Amino acid sequence: MTSSSPGAPLIHLAGVTLKLASLAGEVNVLRGIDLSVAEGETIGVVGPSGSGKSTLLMVIGGLERASSGTVQVAGHDLSALDEDALARFRRKAVGIVFQSFHLIPTMTALENVAVPLELAGATDAFARAETELAQVGLGHRLEHYPGQLSGGEQQRVALARAFVARPRLLLADEPTGNLDGATGRAVMELLFDLHRRHGTTLVLVTHDQALASRCRRVVQVADGRVAEGVWA
Repeated sequence: MTSSSPGAPLIHLAGVTLKLASLAGEVNVLRGIDLSVAEGETIGVVGPSGSGKSTLLMVIGGLERASSGTVQVAGHDLSALDEDALARFRRKAVGIVFQSFHLIPTMTALENVAVPLELAGATDAFARAETELAQVGLGHRLEHYPGQLSGGEQQRVALARAFVARPRLLLADEPTGNLDGATGRAVMELLFDLHRRHGTTLVLVTHDQALASRCRRVVQVADGRVAEGVWA
């Protein structure tokens, strides 16, 4: 499957399970997830540590393969894609922001943001990266390395990198977890502003119920399952 029919959800999961091997035996991380997310929607995913919410995000982003079930994202059946095709899918359709910023320490802010565009073969990668950094208030920090930036600035670089290719889907996993309260709030204001500006679908994993409630819909993950009917 490579194209969505009109009105189809951007994300459609049906009966998704994920089993991982461990020293203690097989662990059922996801236990039959059903979830649909519309284009442009914002979803807050909450739940206790170890409930499977971050793993769910990784399955949606094609970073973990489901053991069974249907995973369709942005018109692609992820189970039918090999690793190279998954990488192309992520590069084109998905932006990801993690709690740990995952910037390349030997690259400047400008180079970090330009990376996904360069991998996609864009000839204007640096010009677009510069524009995106200006959008997040870092036009004056282009040549600074991650070690020269504050935590909030590093996360803004990560946001610029996630949005620069204009993905249809943004996955955010505890994006304020390493930031102080005021900085975290500023970063989240920026994230929601970028979502509104670009119409990007947002799936946000967080322990913060107040933050999750800013999303159109909130779902609770517990013991590898999604609770139904939990709304912001």
